[in-house]
Formats: sequence, structure tokens, C-alpha cells
Amino acid sequence: MEMKLFDSERKVMEVLWENGHLPAARIADILGERIGWNKNTTYTVIKKCIEKGAIRREDPKFICYPVLTKAEARHYEAREMIDRLFDGSAKNLLASIFEGKAISEKEARELKELIDHLEKENQ
Repeated sequence: MEMKLFDSERKVMEVLWENGHLPAARIADILGERIGWNKNTTYTVIKKCIEKGAIRREDPKFICYPVLTKAEARHYEAREMIDRLFDGSAKNLLASIFEGKAISEKEARELKELIDHLEKENQ
């Protein structure tokens, strides 16, 4: 599932990824303690996540379940960053990361193994 999360939505999702599922009231309590959000702010962001399909709501007690996984969110964000900053090129991303930095033989071997694995998956 590909979905762009705004920073506020990501904060709500992080709470769910850490806990599995929670009542909306508990999410509001946690985010109130962590970042000072009030209940209305948290409920508004939860509603946006539900509308996007990132969260599934069950009643009674407004229990929130994460539909979007953390891995899916990371994958989408990484692809979006590569597209936006590196013209869609993973090679350009890696070149930028390692520019002027020596890598160990072990790191080079691990990168090669990862590339070999990805090539096999794409065949």
C-alpha cells in the first residue's frame, strides 16, 4: 500500500506501530504526554488517517488498528525521496551518501550482496 503521511499523521501511526491497536482516547493521552497535543488535535489527525485508509476504526470505544505498516510507509517515503532528490536514481542516492567517504570491504561486500539479491528478485 502506497500512501503519503504528513508528519502529524506519522506521529499517530508511530503510536499504533508501537502498540498494535489502541482506543483513540489512549492515543490522545500518549501524544498529549509526548508532544503536547490536545484531544481534538489527535482526533482530527486520526480521522484523516482513517479517511486515507491508514487506520481502521472499530466501535464501540473507537479502537484504532494500523492498516498501513511501518515498512510500507518507509518504502513509500524512501521512493518519494529518491524520486524528488535524486531523479529517481538509487545509484545517485548511494553516490551522494558515500561521496568522499571510504567504506570498508565488509560494507562493500554487503552492498554487493544486497544488489545481487535485488537483481534476482527483479528477474
